[in-house]
Amino acid sequence: MTPTPRFRLPVRRFRRRAPCALLFVLASAPAWAQVTIDGRIDPAEWQGAQHITDFRKVQPLNGTPGSLPTEAWVLSTPQGLAVAVRSVQPPGVPRTHQRIRRDETAQLDRVNLMVDFDGDGRTGYNFMVTLSDDINDAVITGETQFNTDWDGHWQHAVSEDAQGWSVEMLIPWYIAPMRAGRDGTRTVGLYLDRVVGSTGERMAWPVASFSRPRFLSDFAQVALPAYSQPLLAVTPYVVGTRDQVNGKSRFDGGADIFWKPNGQTQLTATINPDFGQVESDDLVVNFGAEETFFTDKRPFFTENQGIFDFSLLLDNTQLIYTRRVGGLADDGRGSGDVTGAVKLNGSVGATQYGVLAAEESGDAGRTFGALRLNHDFGTQSLGLLATHVDRPFLDRNADVLGFDHRWKPNDKLTVTSNVVGSRIDQRGHAANGTGATTVVEYEMDERWTQQWLGMHFDDRLDLNDFGYQPRNSFNYAHWEVRRRYANLPEDSRYASHQWRFRAIGIDNDHGLRLERQFRMVRDSQLRDGGSETWQLNLNSPAYDDLLTRGHGALRIPGRHSLSWERSSPRKGDWAWKSEVELVGSDRVGSRRVGYEAMFEPTYFFSDALSAFGGVTYQWQPDWLIWQRDNLIGSFDSHSILLDAGVNWNISNRQELRVKLQALGLDARLLQAYRVGSDRRAVAASDPVDDFSVRNLGFQIRYRYELAPLSDLYVVYGRGGYALDPRYSEADSQFGRSFSLRDSEQLLVKLAYRFEI
Repeated sequence: MTPTPRFRLPVRRFRRRAPCALLFVLASAPAWAQVTIDGRIDPAEWQGAQHITDFRKVQPLNGTPGSLPTEAWVLSTPQGLAVAVRSVQPPGVPRTHQRIRRDETAQLDRVNLMVDFDGDGRTGYNFMVTLSDDINDAVITGETQFNTDWDGHWQHAVSEDAQGWSVEMLIPWYIAPMRAGRDGTRTVGLYLDRVVGSTGERMAWPVASFSRPRFLSDFAQVALPAYSQPLLAVTPYVVGTRDQVNGKSRFDGGADIFWKPNGQTQLTATINPDFGQVESDDLVVNFGAEETFFTDKRPFFTENQGIFDFSLLLDNTQLIYTRRVGGLADDGRGSGDVTGAVKLNGSVGATQYGVLAAEESGDAGRTFGALRLNHDFGTQSLGLLATHVDRPFLDRNADVLGFDHRWKPNDKLTVTSNVVGSRIDQRGHAANGTGATTVVEYEMDERWTQQWLGMHFDDRLDLNDFGYQPRNSFNYAHWEVRRRYANLPEDSRYASHQWRFRAIGIDNDHGLRLERQFRMVRDSQLRDGGSETWQLNLNSPAYDDLLTRGHGALRIPGRHSLSWERSSPRKGDWAWKSEVELVGSDRVGSRRVGYEAMFEPTYFFSDALSAFGGVTYQWQPDWLIWQRDNLIGSFDSHSILLDAGVNWNISNRQELRVKLQALGLDARLLQAYRVGSDRRAVAASDPVDDFSVRNLGFQIRYRYELAPLSDLYVVYGRGGYALDPRYSEADSQFGRSFSLRDSEQLLVKLAYRFEI
């Protein structure tokens, strides 16, 4: 490879983030040659590209030079952003050729390209390529939150030789909406890293890490020649379903439309969308008051959804939860039938905008709408998100308005805040609610970080018509201190530790104590590429105001817990992960300690074929479950969960996945209780039954890739759920779960993307 000019960053203390403040221009080569994405880095093709060699360790996060030489080339072309990475890996360093399905995570040799096309630290895109040329792509929001539901159309290729391996990528300019360039130049945020699978070491340029409060904002600011690519893509689909239980067949069709007339505007639409499930959700048995959260893999809602991200900064609470669209219909008769939906994203100067609308058909159909605006002021940004849902079957209208603000006064301090309000008008009665959240993160130095978080939801705030909100009447505060150890002795089995200490206080909006907790966590990276986490939670006595669904708060004892998680990457033919947790009971706390244990080994028949089988066993003593009004039952419960499957990458275009989950649970009544006037449990003579549960989810999915984002799916699925009002041991319920057949169907789906 002919020498090219090298670009090396000045090195001071890695915490100074010198590369992130540096702006350099990648000029076009005088005689531009088109890059062929074949994995072989031809010096003639990459002539004039910026050459980057200063890759430094970010896992462990100490900023020292990487243990293996890595270099990259970056070139702006009319066809897209072209990037090549050369990873030196001599024969003495093991290589991982394990195949993965798209968006799967595993400890492999891999390269990541991350791009913030607007350079403002709000939305980024991750493009990962493994040594075996498998990929993962994701949207990054909130500085450090990765969402792999999105799938983009981009080119990639890998080549390998005795001394290392090479990756070439081409990211087309139409892949995301982005601001217009100025004077022929576009400034983007750029980050590159390389991971060594056998050790877990991550080497990056610039020195930035998603284990810090800031990640997107620490990308290197890079000025590129500005290009724009229009695109019109239509993806029609046909789907046929055979219901084996009811003996019925169904055929349907529709289309997704993607139009990007220029760099700043993007329109996505769907007509009679297929919201059929080709990927099964995990089994969940939830007797609690809070709704279970599920991610969304439907293409229309994953396509450039990042602008609509409006998180309330704790757990999954957010203003737009796309599973509401096409979710359970208001009349309770299955899922809503979505007629169509449209989404418009774009930017005008420093202002980004997004409009989303969806319509369901029928008497129980709903209408969803959202407007998103965001303006970047440099060290500050201000955004707005307004949503509206019309639910005529319930005579209900829901409006939510939120403002979010981010302020970065210097390179150590970040303040993120939002304020939301809801107005619910149902049958002529209006209810208004408000909420607010603020989080302050302060990086004191390379080792120490502090975080303060405060949250308030009043008892009328309601986001659940379009958003996800586990509860209201909620006042939350915590203070957290983190300490990083990234320079451990070479003979240590650990590469790094991060300790977190957190004090938490939660009350409801009427001053009732819901939680007082001290939390201690140690997250560790091991030198074998694995990870380990210890967590200790110490809780003082408090009250549960959700258990009885509004029929009185119950005093609960201090409930402590200790958990351990460990994952080991593939060594030879095996990989494994394990979890153990000890936790006090709902009713008597640490006087009776329950436990949960999980072990999941994976066996690799080859790099392309593997099978896994994980078993989780749980013992819950004095488990409190609501029955009716203020009546609750205390149960001793056992459960067995099997999570198993086979993954076979038949070829670069074909894959076969088998997924099996089976659950058996028993619950024997100890005592019935009612909530007394002093909020304590009072023994009651009301009849409460023992019960048992069995649950099954089974899927075989074959996928053939006809072309990028064009697939043929053949999916067989079977499942069922049974709740028995009697006691039957968990192992018996587990065995009987395999006979469940509430649903059984064969689905064939063909979707083909036409690009114009």
